[in-house]
Amino acid sequence: MRWLPRRALFQTTAFRMSMGYTLLVTIAVGVTLATTYLLTQSIIRGNIDLIIDTELNSLEDQYVLRGVPGVKDEINVRIDSWGRIGAVYMLASPTFARLAGNVTNWPFDGVPRARWPQFRIESIEPGQNSVHPVRAAVRRLPNGDWLLVGTDVSQAERYAHTFRTATLWGMGLSILVAAVAGFAFSFRLSRRVGDVTDTCVRIMSGEQGRRLPVAGTRDEFDALAVSVNRVLDRLEEQTRTLRATFDSVAHDLRAPLHRLRTRMDAVLRRQELQADIREPVESALKEVDRLQRTLGTLLQIALAESGAPLAAVAPVDLSALVAEMVELFEPVAGDRSLVLTGHAEPGVFAEGNRQLLAQLLTNLVENALKFVPSGGRIEIGAQHQRGHARLTVSDDGPGMPPEERCRAGRPFARVAPGGGQGGGLGLALASAIARLHRGELKLEDNAPGLRAVIDLPAAGGPAD
Repeated sequence: MRWLPRRALFQTTAFRMSMGYTLLVTIAVGVTLATTYLLTQSIIRGNIDLIIDTELNSLEDQYVLRGVPGVKDEINVRIDSWGRIGAVYMLASPTFARLAGNVTNWPFDGVPRARWPQFRIESIEPGQNSVHPVRAAVRRLPNGDWLLVGTDVSQAERYAHTFRTATLWGMGLSILVAAVAGFAFSFRLSRRVGDVTDTCVRIMSGEQGRRLPVAGTRDEFDALAVSVNRVLDRLEEQTRTLRATFDSVAHDLRAPLHRLRTRMDAVLRRQELQADIREPVESALKEVDRLQRTLGTLLQIALAESGAPLAAVAPVDLSALVAEMVELFEPVAGDRSLVLTGHAEPGVFAEGNRQLLAQLLTNLVENALKFVPSGGRIEIGAQHQRGHARLTVSDDGPGMPPEERCRAGRPFARVAPGGGQGGGLGLALASAIARLHRGELKLEDNAPGLRAVIDLPAAGGPAD
């Protein structure tokens, strides 16, 4: 099972979608709770204002019926007997001097401008002095006196504070639940995608028998995995058929080519063979040899691409392999007036087949020897590179155009005339061997020349 790093998880589409849904849930919950809070506050204030307005109208009616004494009597009755809890009354003169009511002093600096002014009054309660907020309304009687009616809103404010706190807690808990659910969803989705990715990488690396995991949840991932597995089964069946056909054709070609070469050798060994016949026979013999080499290379590429498991897998000392390649090809390079050097860091190991990796380097070095002009340089290297073992073969030859490097690893791919180095089967076989080792062959500009880079999974030394 492939686990994504924490940083990579945060960059996945699943995580971004879950965070987007979390944001939407947060906005929806916030708007709902805030709207409920504001509507509740509006209803409470509306009820308070209605009560105040009703009492003001009642006291004004008393003034019409009985004048100022009637208003005073009504205020005193309401204060002493059946008045509502928290009610505030005051009848003041035109100069705001108290005439009646349960407020000792006019609470405003003159006439309040607000329709529903608010102020605070102090009261003595058991053990402490308390300050109560009051919401009120003020009207002027026809004789110039001022009539103030209000109500204690401390209970309403406590309710509003409790409601606001509950709203904030509700929003916070909703955000937390949505975030946890979103993270769990993105983690689960990323894990399944990681499993699929890991399986695909293994299949591309040669494990043709692997299939995408089916979790048994019968969701879209299972449906996709079942469909892809059917395609893989079909491709594997076609690959086996093609491989069997190719092997059969190769076997049928090998025998006739071998017999043809044997007979041509026998013809050339005749002493009485005329010169005008010997020359075309020798030329044909070279063509047969070239055809046999091409056939052998194609068989090697087919074997490397077939997905067959590597044989004789072990930690390969790439540093020692580079030294052997330099020793092997140094005389050939000297004959062509080329300088061949090696630069390998100590202890560079890769897991693989030593013979195939030697073949890979051989093809790359031979390709460089073929196209680098006299006086040029070729360097083989091995380095540690961020958890990988890197092999390099670089030269200062004519190089290869960028558009040609992409297709140079394909069989029979060649650079356009005058383009520099060619591809052919050598690079195709090198690329196939790299893929067989779960690596990659990349061709880069060496400025001047060409640089072949092979990154392979690193392995420990024999002592590990």
